[in-house]
Amino acid sequence: MSEQYAAWVGREESRAEQVNANAVAAMAATLDWETAPAEGDALPPGWQWLFFNGAVRRRGLGTDGHPQRGGFLPPIELPRRMWAGSRIRYVKDLPIGAQATRHSRILKVENKVGKRGSLWFVTVQHTTVCQQQDCLVEEQDIVYREATPVTTAPAEAAKPPRYEGRAQWGREVQPDTTLLFRYSALTFNGHRIHYDQTYARHEEGYPDLVVHGPLTATLLQQFALEHGGERQLASFDFRGVSPLFVARPFQLEGREADDGSVDLWARGPEGELAMSAKATYR
Repeated sequence: MSEQYAAWVGREESRAEQVNANAVAAMAATLDWETAPAEGDALPPGWQWLFFNGAVRRRGLGTDGHPQRGGFLPPIELPRRMWAGSRIRYVKDLPIGAQATRHSRILKVENKVGKRGSLWFVTVQHTTVCQQQDCLVEEQDIVYREATPVTTAPAEAAKPPRYEGRAQWGREVQPDTTLLFRYSALTFNGHRIHYDQTYARHEEGYPDLVVHGPLTATLLQQFALEHGGERQLASFDFRGVSPLFVARPFQLEGREADDGSVDLWARGPEGELAMSAKATYR
């Protein structure tokens, strides 16, 4: 841990919110579910990310659409921020319609040097409580990195090697601009790489709009439930590897592991690994 941001380790904040049934219904429509979960039902895994998102005024946003540096998170000046992955434990059902509180605490701040230069990793623990009981606990990794040089005519990014994992199950997802727009709106995510094509291409060097990492993780969790024999998730860990892009179909795939867990992944249209994950059941 760098002494530069040592004062942020242990910092805490809490947010209270109702697990609103209208937001849940909107999410069900966004994912094209035939029937939305009703008030009193358990909130589906991954849908907790619809809630506890701070409403920052426009003047408080940076050029990328994220809140400006500082506040609860350390004021790391590297220009690019992304959600790199999470480790989630589902302890108890979170009922739709209930009042809940999310307690957040910064666990660590670390500096590393990668192929693209300096990287800062901030790990935040979120504990969601309802009726004085922990419902889910998540450790979330946020990475800050330097900007990638961008040419005036962005080219296709070099693709990672094709992933050769052996799948038992697979399903195709076709991400369109409506899906990305709705998910950004539902999660109050202002990051412009998901809806501003000019910005995504000419400022951050992507070939097109980027599919949200937590959206992919949500789809993988539902995929795990579909193959879980009516069991509920006990844990779900995921790590983003490479981006997925709008209008480029990708694959959700998975297989059973010897210990009863499930290995899951998302592959891009060229077979490249986009996200890896592991789920256990309760």
